[in-house]
Amino acid sequence: MILAGVQQAGKPDYPWLVFLHGFSGDCREWQTVGASLSDYPRLYLDLPGHGASAEIRVSGFQEVSDLLARTLLSYNILNYWLVGYSLGGRMAMLHACQSPKGLCGIVVEGGHPGLLDDASRQARLASDRRWASRFRTEPLADVFADWYRQPVFASLNEAQRRELIALRSVNSGANLADMLEATSLGAQPDLRPALRGRNFDYMYGERDEKFAAIAAELNATRHVIPHAGHNAHRENPDAVASCLAQILRLRIKDTL
Repeated sequence: MILAGVQQAGKPDYPWLVFLHGFSGDCREWQTVGASLSDYPRLYLDLPGHGASAEIRVSGFQEVSDLLARTLLSYNILNYWLVGYSLGGRMAMLHACQSPKGLCGIVVEGGHPGLLDDASRQARLASDRRWASRFRTEPLADVFADWYRQPVFASLNEAQRRELIALRSVNSGANLADMLEATSLGAQPDLRPALRGRNFDYMYGERDEKFAAIAAELNATRHVIPHAGHNAHRENPDAVASCLAQILRLRIKDTL
């Protein structure tokens, strides 16, 4: 079993860019940004419970990482970067901490490296279970209307909020709930120690105060995306694309 994905060709000597979307997204999430990076072969994946991988169930983080490894092998991807947003960023960080062969580096947008104390982890587990119960039992439009009222999404205007609610409401609530519980931040280890010394770039929106503070804790090269909040690649895709292109120019092209 492998993850579903959409691949786009690039120049043969360039490393792959493997894109991982956030919770309730799918393989389309990064394609606007990735379109400007046509020199690089690109793979946009659907994580378990999402898109064409909606029927894939996982029990936890390690199973997602193993699925990712098998998927990359099936595409014969031997030299690659991971680019992930939010949940996808957490998956990218966790995968990187296992030192997989062929991984050149990671670029994370608004991904959490892990909670630091047991009380915070237990509180997050309880919160995610409450959300999961709602995803299983209530109309998705109603759940997402509340989901996008959480403080981390405060920078969204009403039009952006309505667009996201409509877009995300085509998912399966039960499948989303399973993935939310399996990959709860409350069950994630603190990845900060294992990320030290790795090729790690971190992007966050200038209006995203929570993740600006998290970024300051990380041993990563940090990049602020102007005029954007937590969902920076949707709120300002041109700036995210430009930032990613600059990262790749500095870190990759000198080796080609």
